[in-house]
Amino acid sequence: MKKITYTTLILLCFQLPLFASNDDVYKGLSNFTKVLDLIENNYVDEVESRKLTEQAINGMLRTLDPYSVYLSPENFNELEVDTYGEFGGLGIEVTNKNGLLTIISAIDDTPASRAGIKSGDVITAINGKIVRGLSSAEAIRQLRGPVGSEVLLTIRSKGVKKPRDIVLKREIVKIQSVRGEILDGNIAYIRVLQFQKNSRDDFINIYNKLNKQSGNKLNGLIIDLRNNPGGLLDQAVSMADDFIDDGVIVSIRGRSVEQSKEYFANNNHKIDPKYTVVLVNEGSASASEVFAGALKDTGNATIVGSNTFGKGSVQAIIKLDDGSGVKLTTARFFTPKGSAINKIGVMPDVLIKNDKKDQDAQLNRAIELINKN
Repeated sequence: MKKITYTTLILLCFQLPLFASNDDVYKGLSNFTKVLDLIENNYVDEVESRKLTEQAINGMLRTLDPYSVYLSPENFNELEVDTYGEFGGLGIEVTNKNGLLTIISAIDDTPASRAGIKSGDVITAINGKIVRGLSSAEAIRQLRGPVGSEVLLTIRSKGVKKPRDIVLKREIVKIQSVRGEILDGNIAYIRVLQFQKNSRDDFINIYNKLNKQSGNKLNGLIIDLRNNPGGLLDQAVSMADDFIDDGVIVSIRGRSVEQSKEYFANNNHKIDPKYTVVLVNEGSASASEVFAGALKDTGNATIVGSNTFGKGSVQAIIKLDDGSGVKLTTARFFTPKGSAINKIGVMPDVLIKNDKKDQDAQLNRAIELINKN
């Protein structure tokens, strides 16, 4: 087994055993071969064997969880584009949830966020074509296109009876993952849009800049992870390590020893604000949930907002010989106190939802908490 570097999405390339030594497996494969042969020779229309096999693999993976999928060579190449932090598209993270193409989050200042698309919204059609059952990888391929071209999305939102059509123009999505400012005189506000390469270093630099700007008199720190879909786990862990003195930051548990790991704090405490608040919502997922869960369990921050998305699993990407691949869930995240994140999320210490009366009740509550302490 090669050494594995865990991120929220892990890129692997290794040989897996083709079959388990189990009679039931061999019987199942025998039936699969027979059915494939029957279809190829007797179905009313001529069918492509490769297409049938790919659909069978896809169906098998979809029975596991929303994040385990088959990737065609085209989809595999699309996935690799994501690692660079710049791409043409709409600025949304999607997943297939119970057969529905569901928005995890709409990244700030992108076509999707400007159009009012939110976490939990469901895409029912792309360019008029129904997408129920479509994998997230295939959806991403359809959502991307030449910069300046348009795509028609049919969106269904919670509490709204009729779906609505939205025309979005694709653009280069450049994500400045960390930015900050001073609020209310002496509170550092740092927004982390996504955990990318160097996000932790950017976070430290911005905090130090804001602290200097305040004359080293910061009252507290607000870390805004709302609609942060995750990203690189090592960056979230490194950032959490700047707040935590010792102990476990996050546990990754899989079926084997190789797929399980614990990340520990390195007594590298670089940030010690008087009071820290982490803002989260239903669009906070994966690595951002790891960060929030770590600071909550260790008592290093007060978590404010609404319950997070609940994407607490690790996917391995296994490249196959023909250039296609399989994205397979191999492990799950657990907070320092052993709480599961997957399908549950991180529950805030102070549960508060934004409403029309208060433009940002969550942020205002965070400021209020810091000023009281």
